[in-house]
Amino acid sequence: MSTSTSTGLNLSGRLGEQEPDAEHAARVPAAARRGRPRLYTRYSSDEAIWNTPAKLWWTVGLIVLAVLAPFFISRDLTVLLSLACVYAIGGIGLNLLTGYAGQVSLGHAFFVGVGAYTAAVFGGDPTGRVWGMGWDMALWLPLAAIIPAILGFLVAPLAARVRGLYLATLTLALLMLGDHLFREWRAVTGGSGVGRAPANLTLFGNDLSASYRIGGYVLTQQVTVYFLCLLLLIVLAIAARNIARSRIGRAFAAVRDRDIAAEVMGIGLQRTKTLAFVLSSAYAGICGALLTVVVGRISADRWNLLLSIDFLAIVLIGGMATISGSIIGACFVVLLPRLIDEFSHLLPFLSASGVTGGGLTVDEFKAIVFGLLIVVFIIAEPRGLFGLWIRVRNYFKAWPFSR
Repeated sequence: MSTSTSTGLNLSGRLGEQEPDAEHAARVPAAARRGRPRLYTRYSSDEAIWNTPAKLWWTVGLIVLAVLAPFFISRDLTVLLSLACVYAIGGIGLNLLTGYAGQVSLGHAFFVGVGAYTAAVFGGDPTGRVWGMGWDMALWLPLAAIIPAILGFLVAPLAARVRGLYLATLTLALLMLGDHLFREWRAVTGGSGVGRAPANLTLFGNDLSASYRIGGYVLTQQVTVYFLCLLLLIVLAIAARNIARSRIGRAFAAVRDRDIAAEVMGIGLQRTKTLAFVLSSAYAGICGALLTVVVGRISADRWNLLLSIDFLAIVLIGGMATISGSIIGACFVVLLPRLIDEFSHLLPFLSASGVTGGGLTVDEFKAIVFGLLIVVFIIAEPRGLFGLWIRVRNYFKAWPFSR
């Protein structure tokens, strides 16, 4: 029997020196660790981003599946997967702010719109109506994160003074102000109902809108954009996961759970909330920039409360305070309308126009489903679809002693 633990306490209760991780790990026989992936012998193993082999293999398998997917599905489904990747980036940003830091925001669409128009101005072509600089994506994509982050830094001191319903009202007011700005600033947005073209797809001088042949496969623009969105999603998701398990992430959680107690422990509330807003705004800006590339024409009417609700649905349905839940929720929110549309002929209360026979349109039915799911998950499973997956996984891990 070991005479010490990782905290440095011996059996006599006296405080001894903490043993090195390698020496302590050597005291645990390999036979005892085999088949017990959650038997941690070091703090670094417990805090690792993939702290079990199963998580690593699941991640690698899903990435490989995502890379192969566009070669076996239609073009429109590839565009939907690109849209899911983009929404997942925006959902991760909102989850850092709302799920991890506990700051409710209804103005996420404003920062998404700022990122979209930043990309359009610096990466788009100038016309007689709108500004454009025609820069490379290597320049306008970082700017699409930096400028919304600066705006988030300016808004954060006001948002840090309030919380709960008052914070939600403040961010909603910011969204309404931004909606008016987007409609009226025609030199940037093109105006309401007109819009403008997105940024050019040129990365390091290579035109990504062209088709490329690799071996026997042809990479169309849709596939190239999908791989770009997937790559950025993987990088930003890993970055967010590392933030969440760092000192910054623990400060976010402390402020979320009890801000007064966090301040007593020495955590600066103003600094922590400001950092959460800056990170969330930067992720939203990248989401907006990529969204314009995937969708195409940018409309000033798009960045409204409904888009903010979509991102809120991603966080609540996918799972709060979990990066995987944001990705699951984004796939659910993006692919659900397509699934409803495929089976709309089986639902007699749905109609194509919503007028004939007084039926609901697919968009109206989607909004109803999202609303019901948000209520159900808040009441029954606060961690969303990710929480359901955890329940299923734990059931089979403990089987046959699941009850």
